[in-house]
Amino acid sequence: MREVSVSRFVRATTEELQRELTPARIVQYEGSFDATSVEPDGDGTIVTAEKRGLSFQLRFEPQENGFYYTQVGEMGPFEEMETWLTMKRKDDGSVVTVRSAVDLGIPLPGTGRFAAWKRKGELKRLLDRLADDH
Repeated sequence: MREVSVSRFVRATTEELQRELTPARIVQYEGSFDATSVEPDGDGTIVTAEKRGLSFQLRFEPQENGFYYTQVGEMGPFEEMETWLTMKRKDDGSVVTVRSAVDLGIPLPGTGRFAAWKRKGELKRLLDRLADDH
């Protein structure tokens, strides 16, 4: 699996971000898919994400300072994907870091690099949209 990570300063406290950020909003901020349903799942949340005929699920688990989420089931844009979103207070806001590990599951040269490039774009878009809202 290939890992990518992006960070951004956001003019909101970690407490504000923890109240505002929901699993569905994170999916929307990433921008590649629409969150079409949200269901509780024990101590986590299952979000169904859809776009152009592709539907898959993500399982979100709240963490002390953010979220951990992973693609579940056999359908999805990646064979495997897991992501950690963390927030740390800094000055009059927070530094939000999103780290993700992805694998397309295709044994061809360059596919790992492509999957990481695609995922990094989604993570940058998530943080840009989050920052724009603050």
